[in-house]
Amino acid sequence: MSILKGKRILLIIGGGIAAYKSLDLIRRLRERGASVRAVMTAAAHQFVTPLSVGSLSGEKVNTDLFSLTDEADMGHIELSRSADMVVIAPATADLLAKMANGIADDLASTLLLATDKKVLAAPAMNLRMWLHPATQANIAVLQKRGVVLSGPDDGEMACGEYGPGRMSEPLAIVAAVEKVFAAGPTALPLPPGIGERPEKVSRGLAGKRVIVTSGPTHEPIDPVRYIANRSSGKQGHAIAAAAARAGADVVLVSGPVALADPPGVRTLHVETARDMLAAVSQSLPADIFISTAAVADWRVAATAQDKVKKTGEGAPVLTLVENPDILATVSRHHTLRPKLVVGFAAETADLIRHAKDKLARKGCDLIVANDVGTGTGVMGGDMNTVHIVDPAGVESWPQMNKENVAAKLVQLCAQRLVEAGK
Repeated sequence: MSILKGKRILLIIGGGIAAYKSLDLIRRLRERGASVRAVMTAAAHQFVTPLSVGSLSGEKVNTDLFSLTDEADMGHIELSRSADMVVIAPATADLLAKMANGIADDLASTLLLATDKKVLAAPAMNLRMWLHPATQANIAVLQKRGVVLSGPDDGEMACGEYGPGRMSEPLAIVAAVEKVFAAGPTALPLPPGIGERPEKVSRGLAGKRVIVTSGPTHEPIDPVRYIANRSSGKQGHAIAAAAARAGADVVLVSGPVALADPPGVRTLHVETARDMLAAVSQSLPADIFISTAAVADWRVAATAQDKVKKTGEGAPVLTLVENPDILATVSRHHTLRPKLVVGFAAETADLIRHAKDKLARKGCDLIVANDVGTGTGVMGGDMNTVHIVDPAGVESWPQMNKENVAAKLVQLCAQRLVEAGK
């Protein structure tokens, strides 16, 4: 059974002599069980007719961005989202340039900007157009964004020249389409928090001070190497941003991450666990402390001043010492303990048991437990499934993006302060 059986292909036909091959491409895709909806540019009409394309695809051929009948139902959005994959054949220099630069001045280019699916392009143009630096720059941009290319091939041009720029044969394009589907999902996710209605955040923390730790810590071995945890900082940064939206004065103490500082938040950048503890201690007092950072438990006892070199005598012996426990230190602070202390437990097994043990050992008020085992995608990912553990029991939340976890946790913290009369 073909991998294309039941797949929905949106075929964009550009204006070039190679457009005649799109007719055979439609037939080959349908032979393998795919359905094909076609969109033709105005220039494509000069080479093949909508009647021919529609007869082979068995579907209405779309050409006009401003068709009143289609656009009453946002037809260009529906077209771009209902397909499993978008194929451009032939992909002219003009279409590639529009796609690379985000131009949307007709139905085809608008669909390419609005689609949430992978795109495969089969370039076709004169060899000088293909080799032109502008086209090559556009191709580099598109490939960096994940657009897949099929061809072009070397061959005889309609203009009589010979070289690169000839559109791949239909069967080669079909094989490339099958390869894309075989590689995995073709839907392209939105950035975290975009497109999903966020949890509403009240101003319940107005006048409160919140300290949040986020990201990993880097514990140097030598000037080049370090010990760290696999933390992106996405959850901690989202919590800091949500607390700021809730009206709090927020200090975010962040380890090394590739994230922008959240708006409305004072961010302190640190590297090691000792740096992080010092920054947290200097930021006290606070009403709430949320320890989201994945702090390295150990550091090298003596950091080498120069890079440790391989000597052929085996691996060097690293003597490790335990890092300070930031969560326990803040929880047990005799004079400046925040009114609410929240820790995170990232575990790979026995999640709830370890979270309850951590709650007791650290002396905090809440533990947010999440499974970060292989296959969960939590570390570095955009989604999270958490369990709120406190002395009264466990409350499990459904999977949601990290922004919504943050919003819900901030609401819970505000509620706990009110209940405690703090």
